[in-house]
Amino acid sequence: MAYEKSKRLEGVIVSHGGRQTAVVKVERYFKHPRYHKFISKSKKYKAHDQSDEYKVGDKVIIRETRPLSRD
Repeated sequence: MAYEKSKRLEGVIVSHGGRQTAVVKVERYFKHPRYHKFISKSKKYKAHDQSDEYKVGDKVIIRETRPLSRD
């Protein structure tokens, strides 16, 4: 069961520009180590959508896998 050890991230689809590619924005909320203030940071990941079923604004869970494209 290799997929259980892979990293899972929850985010929102912000773009669906390519034919089978969706851009997922993942936000994380953490405490700054020195100043102890809570900070929200976000990062965008490109995810593969084989069946083209997800639309912009949908909440999705993506998981780590081998590279499927250059990006």
